[in-house]
Amino acid sequence: MSLDRRNLLSRGVALGAAALLAGGLPAQAATESRLILLGTAGGPTPKKNRSAPAQAIVVNGATYVIDCGDGVARQIVSAGLKLGSIRDVFITHHHSDHNADYGNLLLLAWAADLDHRVDTYGPPPLAAMTRQSLALNAFDIQTRIADEGRPPLGPLIHPHEITGPGLVMQDANVKVTAALVRHPPVAPAFAYRFDTADRSIVISGDTAPSEALIALAKGADVLVHEVLYLPAMEALLATEPNATRLKDHLLASHTTTEQVGKIATAAGVKTLVLSHFVPGGYPFIEDRVWLEAVRAHFAGEIIVGRDLLEI
Repeated sequence: MSLDRRNLLSRGVALGAAALLAGGLPAQAATESRLILLGTAGGPTPKKNRSAPAQAIVVNGATYVIDCGDGVARQIVSAGLKLGSIRDVFITHHHSDHNADYGNLLLLAWAADLDHRVDTYGPPPLAAMTRQSLALNAFDIQTRIADEGRPPLGPLIHPHEITGPGLVMQDANVKVTAALVRHPPVAPAFAYRFDTADRSIVISGDTAPSEALIALAKGADVLVHEVLYLPAMEALLATEPNATRLKDHLLASHTTTEQVGKIATAAGVKTLVLSHFVPGGYPFIEDRVWLEAVRAHFAGEIIVGRDLLEI
């Protein structure tokens, strides 16, 4: 999708035409970015040892949130970030472990110290979800406006629906590009690449092995990728009443430890970060097991993600 120029103007970002055409960032951009894994579990049910999927990339004090699993606002605070620092929110796809707290994050940030425009990006029906979340919480919003003097929340939130690959947005801190990935039956589903002044970070979202993702991640400094450990899948399925259908879904729409190592190798990334673990709670799998299962297929740095880990 094309760059939202009104978005850039509203933020007072002065990007030169030459820089935009070249796809680069302005010279005055920050020299250091922070990547924080807010939640690393996979699947819709709450886990004891991992929070739901979410990441934060922080540049120049601005926080860019990728996915909004259950409890994302608390995880942002636990990471030492202010909710009011949120600049943009990106949703990879519409499964509840990735979007359950999309509206809640915006509401709770506003109830804390958010008082500026936030742009949100994701597949349809993101705009309708935004309106419905505001309607759901209208009583609380109106009460706090009248009782606490807060600005109206609705005008601060600007959703942008993405339907295809390409440039999503660019500001003085980051350039964001999307690729369509395969996560049946949910479509469209996206991976995002964040190019900052100091490095490139790719977030896979949920996906089966994807050539489009490999192309998006070519030469990236960091690839955060979902991962499925096949030897433990039967124990996980034994706890599920719909085991056969769930097994079919997991195999068709996720990436095994072997596959993720091969993807990172094909993309030539420097660091592979494992996240969105399936199983993410039961049965418990030690970090060394995840590491050893991937190491045979990728020679670069491998980080077994955990909640609130900063990379």
